[in-house]
Amino acid sequence: MTITDDLQKLLDILPQDLRQVLENHPKRDSLVEVVLDLGRLPEARFPNQAEYLSETPVTQAQIDDCIQRVGNFGGDNRAGIEQTLHRISAIRNRNGKIIGLTCRVGRAVFGTIGMIRDLVETGKSILMLGRPGVGKTTALREIARVLADELHKRVVIIDTSNEIAGDGDVAHPAIGRARRMQVAHPELQHQVMIEAVENHMPEVIVIDEIGTELEALAARTIAERGVQLVGTAHGNQIENLIKNPTLSDLVGGIQAVTLGDDEARRRGSQKTVLERKAPPTFEIAVEMLERQRWVVHESVADTVDNLLRGRQPSPQTRTVDDQGKVAITRQLAVVNGRGGNLATSEESFSPARQSTGWRSSGQMLAIPSLPLEREKVGQSEFDRLLDESFNYSESIDFSATRQAGPNGEDLPLHIYPYGVSRHQLEQVISVLTLPVVLTKDIDSADAILALRSHVKNHAKLRQMAKARHVPIHVIKSSTIPQITRGLRRLLNIDDPEVGDERELQLFLHNGSDDEMDALEEARLAVEQIVIPKGQPVELLPRSPQVRKMQHELVEHYRLKSHSFGEEPNRRLRIYPA
Repeated sequence: MTITDDLQKLLDILPQDLRQVLENHPKRDSLVEVVLDLGRLPEARFPNQAEYLSETPVTQAQIDDCIQRVGNFGGDNRAGIEQTLHRISAIRNRNGKIIGLTCRVGRAVFGTIGMIRDLVETGKSILMLGRPGVGKTTALREIARVLADELHKRVVIIDTSNEIAGDGDVAHPAIGRARRMQVAHPELQHQVMIEAVENHMPEVIVIDEIGTELEALAARTIAERGVQLVGTAHGNQIENLIKNPTLSDLVGGIQAVTLGDDEARRRGSQKTVLERKAPPTFEIAVEMLERQRWVVHESVADTVDNLLRGRQPSPQTRTVDDQGKVAITRQLAVVNGRGGNLATSEESFSPARQSTGWRSSGQMLAIPSLPLEREKVGQSEFDRLLDESFNYSESIDFSATRQAGPNGEDLPLHIYPYGVSRHQLEQVISVLTLPVVLTKDIDSADAILALRSHVKNHAKLRQMAKARHVPIHVIKSSTIPQITRGLRRLLNIDDPEVGDERELQLFLHNGSDDEMDALEEARLAVEQIVIPKGQPVELLPRSPQVRKMQHELVEHYRLKSHSFGEEPNRRLRIYPA
């Protein structure tokens, strides 16, 4: 990484005494800015600290002397030094007289975009987000140089305050072969953006600090003409742009949409929801959290859609070490209660108590892996425990025969069902060979599996469970998918990524060929089209009883389905998540 700063040219405009202090300062090379305010002590700011340069307050004569050594101040109260990247910003009083100066050091840093070079080469529009001072303009300047010199594209920079290519009529060499268009007045930036496209035939347009609605609309116009955009905007994250009505068009714009009853029911949401209005102006967004740590959203459209639907996006986090090596990690959002949070469709009520074993710890550990010799025989741990559960006698002391699981619990697990179909429970336990025994005595139960509606309206059950230190696990409805999910959660077994062939047996009523064909049709539709391709699928017409089985199977995959049409052609439509 190479840095060019022309620092001496900035120091030359300062008063003599301050210049000498900074020229001999040990941290001179990391200077960020010098602040001169009338009647206050002059201050030098570094990345992690600030210090005074003199014990004498700044006078008006010193400020006027500095002003004469720099260029003219424009409508944005900024000036520069010819052939440098430094920026001098003015603070005026009510009469327009300059009474304060912020002298910002401008550095051309070559090699800063190593973290996102692969994204720059894709030709997609890129938006850089971050707080002031994090290095947005420096990265923008380097991107413009790489696109012009190394990728041989026609690049035009819209340089509103001459911050990207420096002050004066000759652009700073840090932008390479890229061309620069200056802006006479900041409020005319959007007009210059359109002019650049119409007059100079660019392939890439680089814009710094998109801040008004007109500039956002101009950026959309440019993007829709097939020109690659690279720009910056103030805001730490994409959420800031979504909530900013002025700049929300950069990420597609937000509008309120009223859904129909069926669609609102399918989504499980209110009837009025927020949705993205149009494709985003910028296809890629980069959140510059720190100089060496950036978060990359490869698809702004997907990120915005997820945020508006209450889901957490999973962007890339890119970091670079001292050797210039880039590391890419991805943060996965918590899904279906894994990762520390409970799923929205499931709840657990565990009474507080002082005890040992898995009830006191509040969590269940995974069952240890099978010994090698048992795997060779082909008998699983669940099969062995299931055999034990079927071969016990009522007169045997359970404390002596039941095996302890990895969390201190006894296996097989004794469950007291409340409001849940015992027949369906037995069917799930039998088909999936789970180490579970159903009991009619709450005193001998290890856990209670109950319907949520029953638990809410039955205070006595909660009191009994609390007195006996038995946890209550809740499911929404007495259906095969909900029961299967509840038992898996009790035993700490992860849901399979795809449907187990055995689990098709759970949804059969009489096992006819028609039922088997219908379930197999639904399973293939889900696993081969709906989940991988994200497309809805319509199934063949079926009888009401068979459609109910198909609905249960779709629910097992945590998807939504809806019956439509008139009998005898009524059929199922399966929707992606």
